[in-house]
Amino acid sequence: MRNGKGLSFRRRRRVVQASAVHGALLLIGECLLAFAIGCVLVYYFMTSLTCVGQAMEPTVESGAQVLVNRFIYSLASPKAGDVVVFKPNGNANAHYYMRRVIGVPGDTVQIREGFVYVNGELFETGTGSEQMEFAGVAEEEILLDKDEYFVLGDNRDASEDSRSADIGNVRRQDIYGLAWFVRYPWDNFGWIP
Repeated sequence: MRNGKGLSFRRRRRVVQASAVHGALLLIGECLLAFAIGCVLVYYFMTSLTCVGQAMEPTVESGAQVLVNRFIYSLASPKAGDVVVFKPNGNANAHYYMRRVIGVPGDTVQIREGFVYVNGELFETGTGSEQMEFAGVAEEEILLDKDEYFVLGDNRDASEDSRSADIGNVRRQDIYGLAWFVRYPWDNFGWIP
């Protein structure tokens, strides 16, 4: 029957609209381009490091994988409160240290009765472990030079940092980058305060 009232064994062909295919290909292309740009940015401007030791607990646990922004300090200087990654005294054979900036160039830093004073005022990070037993070289007031930073671990009594004569003040040229994001373990996933 040809009048359309009966059975027909002819296949009906679906017409695929060219605009839908074009739109899908355009979307896939945009996703691939965004992925490629993201990979290039991460490769050239960021890196991932593993936190070694308990010096930054509870903020960053030992063994946590942290993203480090290597580019930011070419635009701006580290500021108090930043968590920086550095090699002590520029020692290429040392592992990277991760510590919080307490004092910046021109500041005076001193540890009195277990608390940190910057420019004569109490410095608090809000991490809950502000008081420490060991003042080290900061028992006497320290004046930071134009390219020096005073750093401490958030877990003050388990940290080797600027209080130690082996590390001392960190020079700007020895700072590798800003630790800004914990990517693993998942229970700590997120921005570093």
